[in-house]
Amino acid sequence: MLRNLAKKTSPIIGVAKKGFPRAVSSVVTPTQDEARVSYSFEHIFPVFALHGQAGTTKYGGKYTVTLIPGDGIGQETSSAVKTIFKAANVPIEWEQLDVSGYTQEDDILFQQSVESLRRNKVALKGILYTPISRMGHQSFNVAMRKGLDIYASLVIIKNIKGYPTRHKDVDFAIIRENTEGEYAGLEHQSYPGVVESLKIVTREKTERIARFAFDFALKNNRKKVTCVHKANIMKLGDGLFLNTCREVAKEYESSGIEFNDMIVDNCSMQLVSRPQQFDVMVMPNLYGNIVSNVGAALVGGPGIIPGANIGRNYALFEPGCRHVGMDIKGRNVANPTALILSGVLMLRHLGLDDYASRINNAVKRTIQSGSVKTPDMGGTSTTTNFTLSVISNL
Repeated sequence: MLRNLAKKTSPIIGVAKKGFPRAVSSVVTPTQDEARVSYSFEHIFPVFALHGQAGTTKYGGKYTVTLIPGDGIGQETSSAVKTIFKAANVPIEWEQLDVSGYTQEDDILFQQSVESLRRNKVALKGILYTPISRMGHQSFNVAMRKGLDIYASLVIIKNIKGYPTRHKDVDFAIIRENTEGEYAGLEHQSYPGVVESLKIVTREKTERIARFAFDFALKNNRKKVTCVHKANIMKLGDGLFLNTCREVAKEYESSGIEFNDMIVDNCSMQLVSRPQQFDVMVMPNLYGNIVSNVGAALVGGPGIIPGANIGRNYALFEPGCRHVGMDIKGRNVANPTALILSGVLMLRHLGLDDYASRINNAVKRTIQSGSVKTPDMGGTSTTTNFTLSVISNL
């Protein structure tokens, strides 16, 4: 329903923008830093800045960004993002590819989407459905992350003012290794009725994600890193992950960052009973997927959690809690906050800080006002209502 909103609501956008100052873009051209990637977070929502990505596509003062709306509510939430960005005069040109989770790897659209990200270096993506029953069908998400080595998933779980939940003062980061673990996709039927599924853990990739977690903590004034594992049972695989994290932790002792570890089942209980104890969490792929969903439920659900996936050369921004929303598809009731804020993180990455701040603050004001709430937030407002409210708060 929002697909053509940008065209249909131009007069509304004009009225909504009236009286609000237009920001001046301060584009920062990043320099290559092979050793480290820097991050910073602030305000009520995470503010993301990544320096070290070279070669981002830019023509005529505008960045070209790959846009993959995704399945389910993806077309509606991505239309909301496009409409808000247009209202804020963000210098972005979208290269949209309507890939589905059902799209096969040998499909030309699948290949075009990968090439688009290779070319543009940056993408904003909705959630893609991954079929359960289709043998030989690799998840587009997994293929993209493995093929382009987008190795780190970052999700911030934080309370939002104006959206009360059971737990208060929740503020922690989940950092998940994206390219191996159970999601390596190496499984086969060795005998009828017998399936072997391989979990891959390497010292090299574990060390890389551990350093990512500690660097994140150091540069964002975080005080503690918790390694989540199941090394009491998977003594070799998770044992390697845990021991490598311990070794990396020793290098950061002088910085004052505390390190501890927690078995994943105990972690699940601790999350729902006392989430305030967590600060930065680092873990293998499957655990990160589960913990991200638990974390989202603590602060209001999948509709408000932004996320980022970072590699050496590419950055892909998407909602941090990966729910497709097939049950509400086309009903104009989806909460677009997660994708909007993922877009804000993307703008920080591109150095478009003024635009990012305007949109970030507009979303904050919309939620804090309490007057526009989608059904997941306990209200009856539509996706369109929420979008126009954000525009009016720019």
